[in-house]
Amino acid sequence: MYRINPDRNRPWNDLPELPIDRDLYYSVEIFEQLVESKAALARLQGRSAVIPNQGVLINTISLQEAKASSAIENIFTTDDELYRAYSSGKTDSADGPAKEILRYREALWTGMKDIQDKTLFDLEYFIKIYQEIKQTNDRLRPPFAQIIIRQGGSEINAGTIIYTPPRGEKIVEKKLNNLLIFMNDDEVFRIDPVLKMIIGHFQFEAIHPFRDGNGRTGRVFNIHYLTKKGLLDWPILFLSRYIIDNKDEYYRRLSSVSQHGDWRNWILYMLRAVRITSTITYNKINDIISAKDAILSAIEKETDIIRPEQIVEMIFVQPYTKVKHMTDIGIYAENTARNYLNRLSEMGILEKRSIQGHHYYLNLELNRILSE
Repeated sequence: MYRINPDRNRPWNDLPELPIDRDLYYSVEIFEQLVESKAALARLQGRSAVIPNQGVLINTISLQEAKASSAIENIFTTDDELYRAYSSGKTDSADGPAKEILRYREALWTGMKDIQDKTLFDLEYFIKIYQEIKQTNDRLRPPFAQIIIRQGGSEINAGTIIYTPPRGEKIVEKKLNNLLIFMNDDEVFRIDPVLKMIIGHFQFEAIHPFRDGNGRTGRVFNIHYLTKKGLLDWPILFLSRYIIDNKDEYYRRLSSVSQHGDWRNWILYMLRAVRITSTITYNKINDIISAKDAILSAIEKETDIIRPEQIVEMIFVQPYTKVKHMTDIGIYAENTARNYLNRLSEMGILEKRSIQGHHYYLNLELNRILSE
């Protein structure tokens, strides 16, 4: 029914092209899970659509997605380091892990602009995302690149070859073009977009078209595909959170498709990921809205700050705020902005931090919500 990979030590040049046989995903169990996942996704979309300032979600949720997706690739940093690097507005000035995470976030926005300007996904879309993430001019891996996937960790099987992706003259290009045709053509391939995203994600990871950064590129594509199909307005689905929490199963399910043709459990795993992370993100949005309302009420009650709603919007765009953030967009004059931020620090809304001579104001409630 599905032609599996008989030898993980050899390039899987016989990776079956899409579409897969309908029997591999057409079951009551999968469609029941699909209904639940799409309901959770629709609830998230509906909640996010009514928020006046989408920047609150775009800047905070997408930054958490970038952090989680990078953690899957063992790229770690603290929230504090990440938020400070982001608030500086200069990705290149950030340190190692924080810089890589911010590049992932920038790739989310580079890709969003790209798909808004185009009708269909194309090869250049993938290359642009990869180049943004890795900050390279490299393109598809050449036939001579000996790419293999090894078992990670420090246990007895660490270093063992678990998969060798397709390799050879024009093979990667051919496999990617097939993937793009499948993902773009909804007339010939009439499959629910969530199922299509899940099938396409496996195929992209199996093709492994780049020397590095394939996992992060593939996860960016997941979000952009759901956005392009109208299931989300913005790339705010925190999908990598579930994967990092269930990382071993993620790789086990990928291997089960290539080694055993087990599409059922791969699809069910990813449907759970969509459902659970949609709910997590939905709850975070509600928590952020509640925190904003409570803080605005406290400021209006206890201070004489002018235009309090504007300063509240500003401190919820990202966890760290600087005086410069407010003066740059003309909310307040410099002295007024500083005085107001200091006042909010005295109230326990913000925490003032001095780092290398720069003053940052951390939104304690927003930081708490994003860290949960």
